Amino acid sequence: MLTGFISFLSVILLSILVIGIIVFLTTLYIVQQQTIAVIERFGKFRRVSAPGLHARMPFGIDRIVQRVPLRIQQSNIEIETKTKDNVFVRLSLAVQFQVDARKVVDAYYKLAAPLAQIRSYVEDAIRSSLPKYILDESYEKKDDIAKDVFDSVSAEMSDYGYIIIKTLITTIEPAQEVRDSMNAINAAQRQRQAAQELANADKIKVVTAAEAEAEKDRLHGVGIANQRKAIVDGLSESFNELKECGLIEKDIMSILLTEQYLDALNTFAKQGNQTIFLPAGANGAEDIRTQILSALAADK
Repeated sequence: MLTGFISFLSVILLSILVIGIIVFLTTLYIVQQQTIAVIERFGKFRRVSAPGLHARMPFGIDRIVQRVPLRIQQSNIEIETKTKDNVFVRLSLAVQFQVDARKVVDAYYKLAAPLAQIRSYVEDAIRSSLPKYILDESYEKKDDIAKDVFDSVSAEMSDYGYIIIKTLITTIEPAQEVRDSMNAINAAQRQRQAAQELANADKIKVVTAAEAEAEKDRLHGVGIANQRKAIVDGLSESFNELKECGLIEKDIMSILLTEQYLDALNTFAKQGNQTIFLPAGANGAEDIRTQILSALAADK
């Protein structure tokens, strides 16, 4: 009888011990890194628990109602609105945010749908900022628009325990017919620019050719002038040499004209020309000299 009682008592104690261990284990809980746990007692906020191992009151007295992540999150938002020149565009935004570790209670209790609230503030900020610019300016001022959204949303969401890290406008996309019109305008501008470039190139070619031709003529004239000067200098030198030999001017002119006459015949013959010179006799040089002297005397 005593043995049975002792066995029964042992079972009870063992059961109590097991239940105690189970109850003790249920009081323990772990909070992961970059997470804060919100604890309530009988439905009322009690405390927040940082990452690590913690204990709580058993039997549901203390309850973990939410594990709030502190990591940076991103919400992708698409908004349709119009620009200053009444062009409807669709904007894609990426909003990066995180819960402020110092305001976890506000982040959990003040907002039931934080993502929806962020979206509402972003839409309101975009519809206030974008209509300041025409379509073309909206592409150039994309960073300014994003900054306006950031300033506005940051100020509003900070009261609810959320930190806005960055707002990024990823795309600004007008309607298809507007894009087609813009492409047509750009194509026309490029074609006009190409035509102007081709015209300028042709102009440069013409001007360069004209300048080259003018330079050619100038050099040709200089060459002829130098050639004539060389001929005159040569004739003058020959004239003086013959004069020093005691020849009179008449004989000297005959000799020089005869030499020039023969040189001219030689030059034309070398070039393959078939030309008949009149007078063609041996006394032609004297006749030519006589005609030239007569012409000079007549001019005087």
